Amino acid sequence: MILCLTPNPAIDRTLYVDTIKLGEVHRAEKVLIAAGGKGLNVARTIHTLGCDALCMGPIGGHSGDLLAELAGQEGLVADWTRVRNETRTCMILVQANQDSTVINDAGQILDVNECKALIDDVCQRAWLADLICVCGSLPPGFSMEQYKSLLSELVSIGKQVWLDTSGEALRTALEVKGVCIKVNSDELGTALDTKILNIKQASKIGHHLLEDGISKVAVTFGKDGAIFFTEAGTWIARSPLVKVVSSVGSGDAFLGGLLFALDRDDSFEVALRKAVSAGAANALEFGGGKLSISEFDTLYKKVDITVEDI
Repeated sequence: MILCLTPNPAIDRTLYVDTIKLGEVHRAEKVLIAAGGKGLNVARTIHTLGCDALCMGPIGGHSGDLLAELAGQEGLVADWTRVRNETRTCMILVQANQDSTVINDAGQILDVNECKALIDDVCQRAWLADLICVCGSLPPGFSMEQYKSLLSELVSIGKQVWLDTSGEALRTALEVKGVCIKVNSDELGTALDTKILNIKQASKIGHHLLEDGISKVAVTFGKDGAIFFTEAGTWIARSPLVKVVSSVGSGDAFLGGLLFALDRDDSFEVALRKAVSAGAANALEFGGGKLSISEFDTLYKKVDITVEDI
């Protein structure tokens, strides 16, 4: 089982419109309401690919009840931590021939006791998991000290812990030896106060992170592919070209594909190939973490992998 923690879940409302012009009235041609947040997108991908995932995170109020119901309707197994304040709602606007526009609510405020309850719940269920991912932003009230303590605890009990976050949370995660990091090049560059313009630059940074105690590192470059660093070697993937419907959730689908493969004990090369295929397949869909198995299988054969020994 793969435990997918979303510290700041949301109701995602995805609206498809022909064009977007500020200051004008628009009518959506298609609407999708789903349990959202990066960890839920990862779990959705894992579930679609055929592996067991457990969703965790804090939910509250009527929108929290709706999120739990929507996740259940998709067949996602969950163990939620109930909190007082209302779960946030995020808006995703998808328009023809352009990438999506995303408006994220900051999220519900958690008090000290709610933060402790969430950490306790995760640590209790972590013993049942083979892999753990902690994905997305932190809710207001959840301190960096608590975040670092949670990650350290999960690593200390021997779990392979994957992080997909940004900003201060990513900088904090990079201080925890033994964690695994999946980020895009912009997120990693911002956290390290540099610009990562290409895979060659990412390669130098990735090797330094391994030397500093990070267990594994995956850095994505959108349509340009990804690079995956482990102690066993480095793999570079070129993504097949696709006609993007929406890139929202593609990074999450990438991580879902990666964890799915690692849970099956696939080789690192195969794991990267499945990750890139899942991310590209998600870009063809309307909604985060969604993908067609047939598209996934087709794209898998088109991913170009090269190997670079450390």
